[in-house]
Amino acid sequence: MSIIKKLEKEVIISVQAMPEEPLYKEECMTAMMQSVINGGAKGLRLAGARDIKNAKKLFPNIPVIGLTKPDKLPENWKEIVYITPSLKEVQELINAQADIIATDATSRPRPKESLKEILKYIKDNGKYAMADISTFEEGIKARELGFDIISTTLSGYTQYSKQDLKYPDFELLERLTKELDCPVVLEGRIWTPEEVDKAFESGAYSVVIGSAVTRPQLITKRFCERGK
Repeated sequence: MSIIKKLEKEVIISVQAMPEEPLYKEECMTAMMQSVINGGAKGLRLAGARDIKNAKKLFPNIPVIGLTKPDKLPENWKEIVYITPSLKEVQELINAQADIIATDATSRPRPKESLKEILKYIKDNGKYAMADISTFEEGIKARELGFDIISTTLSGYTQYSKQDLKYPDFELLERLTKELDCPVVLEGRIWTPEEVDKAFESGAYSVVIGSAVTRPQLITKRFCERGK
C-alpha cells in the first residue's frame, strides 16, 4: 500500500509547537505524537527535522508529512511564503526522511527558487509533494504543475483568500474535489467531529487537525472566552 493510500479517509494530526511554547520540548512533542497515534491518527504533519526524525524512528509505519516554518512568524506573514519556502528547507526534510513534503503553493512572491523547481527537486528525490494553497485557482495550478496532494491549509491565511476564520473552508474543498483528479485534504479551523464528517461527505481524501487536538493554550482559550 502506498503512503498516500494509507491516508485515504483517515485523520492526520498536525503535532506542532512554536519554540517559545512549553510543548516545544523534544520529549513533549514525542509524547504528543504517541498520544495521537494511540487515539487513532493514521498520519502526522510535523514541522522541522528534529520531530520528523523522531517520528520515523519511533513510528516507522506512520506516514509523515514534513514541512518547515520560521521560529517566529513575522508581522507580515499573510504576505510571504513561509512554509518550506526554498530548496534548502526541502533538503532538510528529505534528509529527515519525511514521506510527503508540504510546501506553500500560493501565488505570493517566492524568496528563492520557483515552485516548479521545488516540486522537481521533491520528485527527483522520490518523495510525494503536498501543495498548501489558499484559493481554488492555486489548487488548480498546483495540480497542473504535478503536485500529488492539494491541501486547503492556507485558506484564510493569505491577504486575498476567504477571510472567514471561524470555520473550515468547505466551499473550497468541494470545488477542488469536483475539479481535481488527485487527493484533496481539508486543513484549517477544524474543531469538531461533525466537521470531520462533513469534510469526508464533501469529498476530502484526508483531514488534518491541529490546534483542536495539540494546542492546549488555544483549546483552553476557547473555553475561557466562550461567547466573548
